[in-house]
Amino acid sequence: MNRICSGLVWMGAVLMADVLSALAEVPRPEHPRPDLCRENWLTLNGEWQFEIDKAADGESRGLTYGKALNAKITVPFCPESKLSGLGLGNSEKLKDVWYRRTFEVPPAMQDKRVRIHFGGVDYKAWVYLNGQLAGAHVGGSAAFTFDITKLLKDGINEVVVKVFDDMWSGLQPRGKQTPDRSDGCIYTRTTGIWQPVWLEAVGRSFVETLAVVPDPDHARALITAKINGTSNEPLTLKAQAFADGKLVGSDTATGPWQQTLVLNLTEKKLWEPGSPFLYDLKVTLSSGNTIIDELKSYFGLRKLTIDGRKILINGKPFFQRLILDQGFYPEGLWTAPSEEALKQDIEMSLACGYNGARLHQKVFEPRFLYWADKLGYMVWGEYPDWGYEFHPESYAACVNEWIEILLRDRNHPAIVGWCPFNEEDQRAKDLSQMIWNVTKAVDPTRPALETSGWTHTLPNPEVLDAHDYEGSPGVLRNRWLERLSATIEDLPAPPRYGNRPAPTPSRIIPYMVSEIGGVAWETQGGQRNGEEPRKLEEFYTRYQGTIDAMLDNPHLFGFCYTQLTDVEQERNGLYFYDNRKPKFDIARLRAITSRQAAYERNDSTIAKSTAPLPKPVWKVLVGAVQDGDLSTPYAYVTEQPADTWTENSFDDRAWKTGRAPFGHGPQNVRTDWSTPDIYLRKKFEYDGATLKHGAVVINYDEDTEIYVNGEKILSLCGYITCYQLTSVTDALKKALKKGTNTLAVHTHQAVGGQYIDLALLVEN
Repeated sequence: MNRICSGLVWMGAVLMADVLSALAEVPRPEHPRPDLCRENWLTLNGEWQFEIDKAADGESRGLTYGKALNAKITVPFCPESKLSGLGLGNSEKLKDVWYRRTFEVPPAMQDKRVRIHFGGVDYKAWVYLNGQLAGAHVGGSAAFTFDITKLLKDGINEVVVKVFDDMWSGLQPRGKQTPDRSDGCIYTRTTGIWQPVWLEAVGRSFVETLAVVPDPDHARALITAKINGTSNEPLTLKAQAFADGKLVGSDTATGPWQQTLVLNLTEKKLWEPGSPFLYDLKVTLSSGNTIIDELKSYFGLRKLTIDGRKILINGKPFFQRLILDQGFYPEGLWTAPSEEALKQDIEMSLACGYNGARLHQKVFEPRFLYWADKLGYMVWGEYPDWGYEFHPESYAACVNEWIEILLRDRNHPAIVGWCPFNEEDQRAKDLSQMIWNVTKAVDPTRPALETSGWTHTLPNPEVLDAHDYEGSPGVLRNRWLERLSATIEDLPAPPRYGNRPAPTPSRIIPYMVSEIGGVAWETQGGQRNGEEPRKLEEFYTRYQGTIDAMLDNPHLFGFCYTQLTDVEQERNGLYFYDNRKPKFDIARLRAITSRQAAYERNDSTIAKSTAPLPKPVWKVLVGAVQDGDLSTPYAYVTEQPADTWTENSFDDRAWKTGRAPFGHGPQNVRTDWSTPDIYLRKKFEYDGATLKHGAVVINYDEDTEIYVNGEKILSLCGYITCYQLTSVTDALKKALKKGTNTLAVHTHQAVGGQYIDLALLVEN
């Protein structure tokens, strides 16, 4: 059996050669849903009419029916992209746009129910068929379908799509699309239709949804099908599984609406990373001896379980070597120019030694997920939540769209986890927890993060992560070995600091560092950031040290390196953006990335204990703003001081004094700081008691170094937007002494705002 539905059945009187020639001219001609494929379909990709509705008066001008639009566009590419034929880029803020085209219903679809599918339209869409509203949809990343049977007529039919996309409102997510111009880590916008459009013919009753839950322990697959029917006729649903063309499982059920089937498999072949096996699945719906609906799909036999710190696939500890994939293409933006480009991105990642990806701030199309399934490539699904300002009145649209995404993609074996949000803070708490609960209700078979980054708010998380772009591999290694093996691991700061998760009831849960690296390297004349490597060997040294820090940590189940390709002005990819060519020796990267991890050796040091966390009794040596009277003034300067400025004996009496937080802009800043650098000093007393634990609670923007008595105890890169607890036990034991001590802090701001505040805590 062919897993990929291959195209039109309608040939009519047209010669096969002519049809193939016509298909070759249609962009993205392959069937958009290899996981839910019927043979009787027609692509509507290609040339459409298009118009920007600057006055938002299209309805009053009669654009819903019979009116030619003033431009042309190639669907499924957005108007900002080059492949659309318009190439508008970020030159215009498109809020209201219209699409129009005509089509004839193929003979093979006559006397059938006809549905129109949209793979993705950003953001609100109204679809008119021959002047009648077929339906409306909210959500730029979820697919949707309308039954247009009753609206069709003989001969020429007209479909019109109105789109509203107000990404500037804060009421809708936008992912990495820029509201203004491409800058930093945000890129060119996508408006309107950006995924395929197609017609599909079904029977008077048909299989509307299909859920497949694999059960490798019992060599079976559990299938639930929802039937959309127009009558009370007796129906028989049949599912058949094939392995390499051989029938290996079958089951039938009778009755309308919803049926559950059990496919007991005579041949057990597992889907695993790097060694995937896919069963072909054929589902038929019959009335008596007449087949009224038939679709083709596939599934993989694999199971995810959590055991202590491990996420196991079929009982085996596969270390997740993930790469950040943002799914942008130079000519198509959010839309891949071809199916081959989707496959190529996965092959590029595999060539560098990676076995999966975080699909970042974008919902990837089913064709990409198909190739991930076929190539044994693990992925985490994500929602494009950036740009969303968490207004309660828009929660329903967000939750509903995420449910649609889960229902569309839940059958893909390549998806090994869900992570709806990215780098959200306490503002997102209510919605992110709601989304997490919905995720687990729709799909309890996979682990889920409520948000990736620094702030986790679930009282009972099943998996945790953090982002760490530390530039020093040694610091990165020591930080995560200590943080995940020390007894204070996963503990929050005291509640008064806020923006931290509630205490975790179990010390040992799966953990990954889900963003690392981000090393800018441009060999074609682009700019670099100040601390990036200047020589190629320096890059390889830093890359290997960073990856080794992850591979050698037995407490991590995986990591995610930033990123697969450059994207527009961002230059930290392993491949160039425009031509997808490698920047580095791919074989060398593969050797570094793919070597065995401590996690894969089933190391006995990977703890499985679920003992309750101890409750620390923290003593504040140096206070943050939340500590009131303990937050005493610092001495500070904004120009480079003498080399001995971190020492206890340094004379800082000529320095200015001020209270933290230092910064520029936020309301709780107490001392203004708007220069690139600030240097802080403060004396504090210590009674000399035996130190059990030491920690820094810090909120910084951006790169920060912390010293006690001239000894560096912590180095941080990048920035955060909350107070984060970091263990410094070993370093503090070496630096701290009885009596008077000196805390010294240097924070450097390269871009954006300034902010620094911290507390030094100990437990004796």
